[in-house]
Amino acid sequence: MNRLRAPVLRHRIFQLAADAVLAAIAFYLAFAIRFIDEPGGIPDRYMTMITGSIVFVALGKTAIFGLMGLHQKWWRYFNLGDIWSVMRACAVASALLIAIFVIAKPFSSPMPRSVMIFDFVFTLGLLVVARSIARFYFVERRMRSHKRRKHDDVLVVGAGSGGQMVVRELRLNPELGNPVGFVDDDPRKRGMRLSGLKVLGGTDELGAILEREKPAEVVIAIPSAPGDVRGKVVSACRERDIRVRTLPTVFELLRGGVQLTRQLREVQVEDVLGRDPVVIELDRVGAYLRDKVVLVTGAGGSIGSELCRQIARVGPRRLVLVDQAEDNLFQIDRELTSEWHFGRCEAVLADCKDGERMLEVMQRFKPDVVFHAAAYKHVPLVEANPFEAVRNNSIATRVVAETAAVAGAERFVLISTDKAVNPRTVMGASKAMAESIVRSAATRHPDTRFVSVRFGNVLGSSGSVVPIFRSQIERGGPVTVTHPEMTRYFMTIPEAVQLVIRAADLGGDGDVFVLEMGEPVKIVDLARNMIRLAGYEPDADIAIEFTSPRPGEQLHEQLLGDGEHSEPTAEARIVRAVREVPLDPVRVEETLEQLRDLIGGGDETDLARRVVGVISNGLAPGGGSKITR
Repeated sequence: MNRLRAPVLRHRIFQLAADAVLAAIAFYLAFAIRFIDEPGGIPDRYMTMITGSIVFVALGKTAIFGLMGLHQKWWRYFNLGDIWSVMRACAVASALLIAIFVIAKPFSSPMPRSVMIFDFVFTLGLLVVARSIARFYFVERRMRSHKRRKHDDVLVVGAGSGGQMVVRELRLNPELGNPVGFVDDDPRKRGMRLSGLKVLGGTDELGAILEREKPAEVVIAIPSAPGDVRGKVVSACRERDIRVRTLPTVFELLRGGVQLTRQLREVQVEDVLGRDPVVIELDRVGAYLRDKVVLVTGAGGSIGSELCRQIARVGPRRLVLVDQAEDNLFQIDRELTSEWHFGRCEAVLADCKDGERMLEVMQRFKPDVVFHAAAYKHVPLVEANPFEAVRNNSIATRVVAETAAVAGAERFVLISTDKAVNPRTVMGASKAMAESIVRSAATRHPDTRFVSVRFGNVLGSSGSVVPIFRSQIERGGPVTVTHPEMTRYFMTIPEAVQLVIRAADLGGDGDVFVLEMGEPVKIVDLARNMIRLAGYEPDADIAIEFTSPRPGEQLHEQLLGDGEHSEPTAEARIVRAVREVPLDPVRVEETLEQLRDLIGGGDETDLARRVVGVISNGLAPGGGSKITR
């Protein structure tokens, strides 16, 4: 530790000494300029003033500079934004100097007013010039010591603040590469020089620019760049075997800062999906969670853990993490406390199907808001285990909703899925039942605002197609796609979660909200993109094989079911799914009882089909609810 602190201490001592010398020089120059036209130079009485006070002035100003933080930053990192800090410190030092000389009058002769002004100007100028020279010398020396090589050239896409930040970091760390120019689609920037580099053209001209400049690497420096722009850049670079990296997205930047040079990462599939990212001011839309007790079930899962991260950012009074998977719960609890330094969370091991345990948890913490994210979601596994699917996805939703309402919760939010629309699988049917349970609970507990939020696939979640494809690519293929025409809606986990938080504040009478997820993406195109991003050529290096859709799997997913229409809400990316025939709470209870009977009977013969039939018939407008044998 002492060895680490020694260089910092040496630099601070040097900067203190240098500022003291500069302050003394400025003080002397102020008198010299004031009396430059006087015969014989500075009068004796003022020379006495200089010699008698110059040490005091130099040390006093240096102490003030230190108190105002000028020595907390090394000179080599000085930039234009730091001039204001230097000016403020110089103004305070000069003001105290004037006060002492005018009020205390330590010398028989008063200090000339012009000297006071000159002293401030010279002190400010010398401090800024010295720091600028140090920065220039350090950067130039680093660049000279790192001999420029063509294979180190870096082309930066985006000439805005992000791109200029990348250029500054590359110049401070030339071993990372030599910036050679910008590419930017803003016509006002064409041909201009920014940070000393020319804007060479737009992304439409990228191919010609790459052929001409032949950079070793391209950095996409636009955190909010849409997927089609990133995809265009990646495609042009892959054709020429040029490495591509990118700045983090807006969400990644919001999740915490590290050094820019460490934030540069390889382009990922979610960067090139060709869809506009969702950007919402979380502090504003999540304000209703501030200083509240918030409980999240399934807190260790993909959606649940991201809910916990974003809720923690808003500042709840307490965040209760509920999960029955010990390892997942441990990981998110440790992340929030150790990495996010959020100490107001409580990890609770509990099974949502256990009514007594959930009532105990609810009464202990008395949450104001409950997000119910716990669910089984892997379609083949759930299809093979329909009993557990109904218990966990449907009956557990009833348990959590009822206990939350009994404990006085203000809001209850169910995380649903597009597979609940016209369900053909046990997973979809069990989530459709969960939505109906929440609608029914709203009629029995008017003091609690009940909502469900329905959305499609999220990139990178446990069991989603992206990690499956990634694993297949790492093994050398083949990448398996169920059908060449199959499409799915996609959204990143952080985007989906922030819209869930927003939707929870839009309604409360059992409303079902649907997230607008943009245009559907062909799964085969997603597979090809991922293969190319891994540095391979589809069908040549890694094969794509088509299988057949699984039982109940649809080619094109729907976000609204038969007998539903959408209504706009106050949020552009969220619509309300409205049933044309209101749901009958009595039929929901009858269907739930029949499911309990079905489970209690223990007959697994054709069980999955019968579960889907009971739920679909029982909840359909005008339908009945009979157990089919």
